[in-house]
Amino acid sequence: MNNIADYLDTLRVSGNFRSIGQHLTQSGLTDLSSNDYLGLASNKELQNEFFGSKQCLDMTSSASRLLSLHQQCYTDLEKQLATLYGRHALLFNSGYHANSGIIPAITSKGTLVVCDRLVHASIIDGIILSRAHFIRFRHNDLDHLQEIISANRNKYSDILIVTESVFSMDGDICDLPSLVKIKKENPGTRLYVDEAHGFGVFGNRGLGMCERDNVINDIDIIVGTLGKAGASIGAFAITDARTKDFLINTARSFIFSTMLPPINCAWSQLMVSHITQMETERKHLLHIADRLSEFLRSMGYNHNSKSQIVPLIVGDPHKVVELSQQLRTLGYIALPIRTPTVPKGTERIRFSLTAALSNATIDQLLSDLRTLLQS
Repeated sequence: MNNIADYLDTLRVSGNFRSIGQHLTQSGLTDLSSNDYLGLASNKELQNEFFGSKQCLDMTSSASRLLSLHQQCYTDLEKQLATLYGRHALLFNSGYHANSGIIPAITSKGTLVVCDRLVHASIIDGIILSRAHFIRFRHNDLDHLQEIISANRNKYSDILIVTESVFSMDGDICDLPSLVKIKKENPGTRLYVDEAHGFGVFGNRGLGMCERDNVINDIDIIVGTLGKAGASIGAFAITDARTKDFLINTARSFIFSTMLPPINCAWSQLMVSHITQMETERKHLLHIADRLSEFLRSMGYNHNSKSQIVPLIVGDPHKVVELSQQLRTLGYIALPIRTPTVPKGTERIRFSLTAALSNATIDQLLSDLRTLLQS
């Protein structure tokens, strides 16, 4: 217990201590830290529509998917997603459940996992649980990826490349067509892409970067989440029929977890049907993100964002907390991101934008930021 106390004291001194944000419940603030990218979660009209319908409103499944009597709402949502992607879909309780369950299921001690250095913690945990050997390639450095594959292709039975489409802390994107090319040029190689921050935002129907780049059928497993732009909860894997059956029988996070409440699956169906029609909102979201990105660059804060996630890299935990507090005083929720979520020295405000933000709100934000950053 003394070690725990010492560790917490160290976090406080270094400016990296975290607490649950009960203080964020104050009304009237503009939320710039939400993953509600399309503004669906705050749409009261949709909520009224949903609760006024005769949907499947059971509040719990009371069992794992393999044991639950509530199956229709799950299969309906999977069929909806499968129709959109043109492949098979399997639901998971969350993106964390998906990544930590799928990767151990589809790998073995003879597999080499090669992942982007900045992939999400859930992917890393899945790789660790798999007990497969893994190597990280430099972030978005596909030459380095190819070097690793070339040096190791004869040492392993198969290779799994793992990346995100949109990276959650930097807002930059991967080069999916080039990754597909590398996969095809190296027999025995599979490609796994996490679309957590791409789903809803990119593509004509909001299916993610894989749709935008026309590579849905070239990726072995696509993981999407419903708790961000989907304004609900849960996740899904898009893959082929054989892999879906294999995951049903081997993915421990799927087999041994109580399944999502049916009410959430019914809500997700409604959200997905709206997402496919929200091209105007997607264009607006990426427009205001471009405005914020260019403004920060003009102020000397460089970044690589090409999405709705725009980082203001401060580089000091104390200063980034102070900046977050100043923004709150001005009426914004813009939370500080510190180590270990991001590397030490890259502490930042992570602006996570939503289509519900108006151009006038962005105008005011840029004005307020200019005042703060020049002071």
